Amino acid sequence: MLDVQRLRILRSVVSTGSVSGAAQLLGYTPSAVSQHLSALSRETGLTLVEKAGRGIAPTSAARSLAVATDDVLGALTGVQDVVDSLRTGRSGTLRLRYFASAGLAWMPHVVSVLQDEFPDVSLELRHAELATDQESAPADLDVHVLGLHPRPTVGFTSHDLLEDPYLVAVSRSHPFAGRDSVGMGELQGERWVDNDVGDAPCRAMVLDAAAAAGYRPRFAIEARDTAVALAFVALDLGITVIPRLACRQLPEGVVAVPLVDPTPVRTIAVKVREAVAGTPAARRALELLREVAAEESGNHAAYG
Repeated sequence: MLDVQRLRILRSVVSTGSVSGAAQLLGYTPSAVSQHLSALSRETGLTLVEKAGRGIAPTSAARSLAVATDDVLGALTGVQDVVDSLRTGRSGTLRLRYFASAGLAWMPHVVSVLQDEFPDVSLELRHAELATDQESAPADLDVHVLGLHPRPTVGFTSHDLLEDPYLVAVSRSHPFAGRDSVGMGELQGERWVDNDVGDAPCRAMVLDAAAAAGYRPRFAIEARDTAVALAFVALDLGITVIPRLACRQLPEGVVAVPLVDPTPVRTIAVKVREAVAGTPAARRALELLREVAAEESGNHAAYG
């Protein structure tokens, strides 16, 4: 395989028209340039320079080889640009994992800004509830509820984003609809609509709060999905208890009222893979998540 540096030197000799001109441009001695040209001549079997007056000049073969070299050197420059971009995080892939309500409330804005500011970064989005153990690579940023969807912590740094209290969603015709707050104990006699699966931690928080109030909820309907549960609530078929973040887009005829005594609260955090934490795209993604979480927290204060 031809030596790339020797091809660069040949290109400079052809461009300047002389060995001395190339030497001055590249910071070599004329002797070093001549040695590289001799080695390249042996590699190619071509005569690359010939006598011209008191000096030497590139041959027609050298000029043809130099023209062909332009494409090679251009491609190598492009490869180096890719390497530099990958090293600094201006290109490559950023993997983001999220759970349902964060995906609906936050991720469209975060992804839109990242695509605008880092057009050469490929974004891979993964839904936490659909994650499998066979995923080929870990998420670079993992938005999760503490205790929910456990992830490896070695090699990651965790950042808390938001304390997200639970509300009770009821139909507008329900007696609780006009209240400023509802005590957890007051839900004991209500028909509950389940909106989660199994013994997931988010569901466990609600069950623990009900247990603290002295009862276990009576689930009349197992929707196991927030949107479906809210559709049942809209028809006054029961009530459901959901995090405030999931209450951004309530269906017509549904209102959400703060819960007290006690108030279930979940903590939303993001884990950032330390290997990419210093790249511009990952830093910006974390910044955007903090911004949307801070805005959400302000909305919480205004709401409650």
